[in-house]
Amino acid sequence: MADETLVCFTNCHLALDDGSQVKRDLWVDSTKGIILNAQEAFYTTKKRPGKIVDLGGNILSPGFIDIQINGAYGFDFSIHADDESYVAGLKMVADRIVETGVTSLLPTIITQKRALYPKLLPLLSQRSFPGAATLLGWHSEGPFLQLAKRGAHAEPLLATAPDGIRSFEDVYGAENLAKGVEGVRMITAAPELDGVMNSISELSERGVIFSIGHSVASSKIATEAILNGARMITHLFNAMPQLHHRDPAIIGLLGAGGPYSTRAVPSASKTGHATLAAITPLSLDPSLTFKPAFGVPTPPYVGHPPKAPSISSQKVSEALNEMVTPPQTPDGASPSLSPIGKERKGLKGMTLAELDEFERPFYGIIVDGIHSHPNSVRLAYTAHPEGCILVTDAMSFLDPHLPDGHHDWRDGRRVVKHGDKLFIEGTDTLAGSVVTLDTCVRNFSLFTSRPLSYAIKCATYNPAKCLGIESTKGTLRPGADADLVVLDKNDGSVLSTWVAGKKVWNR
Repeated sequence: MADETLVCFTNCHLALDDGSQVKRDLWVDSTKGIILNAQEAFYTTKKRPGKIVDLGGNILSPGFIDIQINGAYGFDFSIHADDESYVAGLKMVADRIVETGVTSLLPTIITQKRALYPKLLPLLSQRSFPGAATLLGWHSEGPFLQLAKRGAHAEPLLATAPDGIRSFEDVYGAENLAKGVEGVRMITAAPELDGVMNSISELSERGVIFSIGHSVASSKIATEAILNGARMITHLFNAMPQLHHRDPAIIGLLGAGGPYSTRAVPSASKTGHATLAAITPLSLDPSLTFKPAFGVPTPPYVGHPPKAPSISSQKVSEALNEMVTPPQTPDGASPSLSPIGKERKGLKGMTLAELDEFERPFYGIIVDGIHSHPNSVRLAYTAHPEGCILVTDAMSFLDPHLPDGHHDWRDGRRVVKHGDKLFIEGTDTLAGSVVTLDTCVRNFSLFTSRPLSYAIKCATYNPAKCLGIESTKGTLRPGADADLVVLDKNDGSVLSTWVAGKKVWNR
């Protein structure tokens, strides 16, 4: 007996969780909106799909997941006029972004005035609109960011966390950080800032994903953040120290884990195990000051960081506008531009056996060929393929239909769009990303010389696993949500998008 609620996708190649492809049919229940075990469904119900969709040998993938996106189609997630128009803007983005293959997204807000967080975060709770992409929750990028790596984040709004977790609650609202709140919550912060490191474990216990970003953390501090529960790195390579062979800093986490990542000859503890405290004796003292370079302020400072001079002559991205900082020095002694919390968790007494269990973090990477060189993308993926997550970090100008040319922006300024590049009018300064996630998928395959299925994994299963939702999103396993995207087998372009087993967009 045929059941019209059952849909069978046939003549297709399924993109699996491990990055492989297999030619196999896929059954979905369009009423329940889930993927079925075809054999089990047939023998249990004795029913066959009433709708057969022949995909012509193309690729059937889980829907893409973008976990860092600042806006799209003219709507900015960080701008709030009133609740009604804000929710309407969310729905508009969710309705339209499916054309890029995205079926789930994590709206990202940049550093704001404190009064705005209690208004924005409740509106960004997990929600679904019929026939549209799912809004998974919120990603707050700031205000606990390093001054020297602030990017486009407003200097006067940056902050440290002198009261630890209470400082986070004061900014975001205790109710928004409470344990058991539904939906994804992610915070990008610099672990070297006063009070931040000691808040990571508490945030993690409450279900908040901590991502290291806009930071000058040394290798030691970055490693400590991971041991305390940090799970991700925000836009790898951007807004962080660049790779130094003696202190690879945040980027070095991709190669971390095991005794080989430590230095010097370990000494034995009372238990007979070598301890990390013995291996990495150097630490950053908050009382230390360093000779300023290019006008960079020296620590310590309390509360909001002091204003630093701008460097207008640099040709950099406004979205990633970094001050010139001194070169990294080895062994974790790189200059810190903000105070370091005195208390440390995780590193002292860490045994080499425990280091073997070190779990390298996930990392977001913007694969537009602009923010990260193709060779850098290949290098990162080769070092840690299981952690790679493709993100757009897109601004409100993300729109595949937006023509090249001049467009109004903010504060009376205009931008010039040229393909995936966005410049501030009258300059050669990049104003942010406008790349779509499906373009990132295709670029990744090209840059790394990997099959498209490997790129798909970095936009589906990997972000889902990072967020802890891999049982329902980013996978074609039975029982998962039937959020799907059909990709051209030749060029990887999006042919159609399905949400909860129903077609919502077709080329």
